[in-house]
Amino acid sequence: MYAPRVFASMIGALIVFALATYALSGSLFGTFIQTIICAILLQVGYFAATLYLVWRAARDRKPIPGASKSLNDDKQLANPTVSSLNKTGHSNL
Repeated sequence: MYAPRVFASMIGALIVFALATYALSGSLFGTFIQTIICAILLQVGYFAATLYLVWRAARDRKPIPGASKSLNDDKQLANPTVSSLNKTGHSNL
């Protein structure tokens, strides 16, 4: 969800909502209050959707139990030691 696009869409939806509410009720004050309530509900929905996306991404990143032997085995596979020259400090020749 790209934030500027969401805010522009939200403002457009609020304008359409305000025009429709004013056309139905004819009350400027009532339209203003209902539009403010609508804006708050839109923000709550946006926050809930963002929270859901973060939760789903965190759930998908959890390792599957039993998928790999251990975390240390994965580290050793990612960084194999080829020779003593890879170690910091003096060489053991």
